[in-house]
Amino acid sequence: MTNNIRTLFFMSLLTVLFVWIGGALAGKQGALIAFIAAAVMNFWGYWFSDKMVLSRYKAAKVGPENNPRLYGIVSTLAANANLPMPKVYVIPENTPNAFATGRDPKHAAVVATEGIIRLLDDNELAGVMAHELTHVKNRDILTSTIAATFAGAIAMMAQFARFSGGTRTRQNPVMLIFVIIGAPLAAVLIRMLVSRIREYAADAGGAKISGQPLALANALNKLHYGVQKYPLTNGNPAHSHMFIINPFFGGMQKLFATHPPIDERIKRLEAMANSGTTI
Repeated sequence: MTNNIRTLFFMSLLTVLFVWIGGALAGKQGALIAFIAAAVMNFWGYWFSDKMVLSRYKAAKVGPENNPRLYGIVSTLAANANLPMPKVYVIPENTPNAFATGRDPKHAAVVATEGIIRLLDDNELAGVMAHELTHVKNRDILTSTIAATFAGAIAMMAQFARFSGGTRTRQNPVMLIFVIIGAPLAAVLIRMLVSRIREYAADAGGAKISGQPLALANALNKLHYGVQKYPLTNGNPAHSHMFIINPFFGGMQKLFATHPPIDERIKRLEAMANSGTTI
């Protein structure tokens, strides 16, 4: 099963779960309201999430005049990937990390922290930026936004059921327990699975765009230890899925990981290098 098919399957599962809860709470009308609510939230996230997250992390736009190294790397990779040149931003943080945002390839931005620019050499930084450009090319920003929206909406409906119940849930205690506890947990787990699948795909795509899977593997290894040494202190754990390496630690972050194990990601990249699939 390919990454795209897996993603479609889990996104469909989220949709079914969302509509089922709406129906359980208020019948067909509840399902319709659930769909409308999802559409409104998705529209908002699709158009404005990039501006909000860039502002949240105080990202500053850079160009060839003030950051020729990063801008030049991104420019070369965008041409390799046949993508429009994205906007390039730098976050004033010591933690080494990067992410991409934007509603589509024509309105995309790639973001790097000051820490990652200092830590990685040119080939490793190119691997990371190629990973982020793959997210742009695959429209993963939109996919993750929709998944997060559905998961959040399911959690809100679960809270509604907890305090007010619904047409069917009042008559069925087992269903009520599932709506309040089981459904939100399932939604979060599905969202995490979607995020992990897209990370594997972005690693593979980044290796192909940069042509250097081992450089990306080395970068991931450095970042894994770098984010532990310099954790992100001024951030929102809800954004963990956006970063190439999860910058948050402890508590529920370990249980509901948005990223695959770093060892497995490195192993897959090394296998790509050994097989020569990037050539």
